[in-house]
Amino acid sequence: MNDYRPEAALLAKAETLTEALPYLQRYAGATFVVKYGGHAMGDADAARDFASDVVLLKAVGINPIVVHGGGPQIGAALKAQGVESRFVDGLRVTDAATMAVAEMVLSGAINKEIVAWIAHAGGRAVGISGKDGRLVTTRVVSPELGYVGEPDDIDTRLLDTLSKADMIPVVAPVGMGTDGRTYNVNADTMAGAIAIATGAERLFLLTDVPGVLTKDKVLMTDLTPAAIAGLRADGTVTGGMIPKLQTCIHAVDGGVDAAVILDGRVRHAMLIEIFTRQGAGTLVRAD
Repeated sequence: MNDYRPEAALLAKAETLTEALPYLQRYAGATFVVKYGGHAMGDADAARDFASDVVLLKAVGINPIVVHGGGPQIGAALKAQGVESRFVDGLRVTDAATMAVAEMVLSGAINKEIVAWIAHAGGRAVGISGKDGRLVTTRVVSPELGYVGEPDDIDTRLLDTLSKADMIPVVAPVGMGTDGRTYNVNADTMAGAIAIATGAERLFLLTDVPGVLTKDKVLMTDLTPAAIAGLRADGTVTGGMIPKLQTCIHAVDGGVDAAVILDGRVRHAMLIEIFTRQGAGTLVRAD
């Protein structure tokens, strides 16, 4: 008699798949917009894991759209050219020369590197910017900031075409103004606008922190706009987390089912958030 007993590791994998099944069924055919942050992109192993996660999402019937940042990389490129960056309210002051460097870094080096990682993981990605297909038309944020824009109109036809062709769009946060000029766009803001325009089920903001923390450094897993207002009022939420939460609120107010802030440096954090009960970050839903 052959007394076969699966190893514990195999059983654990089978249980993981069983746990994921309801989520696989729920999200089949859904669109997920994923903002891949500049600081979360700094490690080759993390980039490889991120790419394999995105390919897996596509393989199970989810349509991922990747919007990437690149602030640290732009800063490094400008510094190498002897140009000192200046910021106003967290946004880089961008003259014509700075915009040229930013577009070179965003639409060139970073965008194509992510496309290559996805291809290496077995996926089919196409790198574009907000200028391609007039995807993102921008308006000027402030004359003081120069060539910095925010989305004014999103034309999703190019994204729809790529997704239907089984391609994964990888979008650089560069848009075109009505004046025909090129504008740098905050990647969180662009991702949120694209999530609303595409009717995405989820918006993910991958960054270099676990999510929203209490004053005692405990992760808050579920928030609403009303709860966020209270956290801002009592000083729990400050600094760079405020604009990220504003993006989340704007997304859920615009019809996105939920937005999630999570640590892109953690292996498979996005899959844990999507396909397990405990999740991995801070999820924001409408009140």
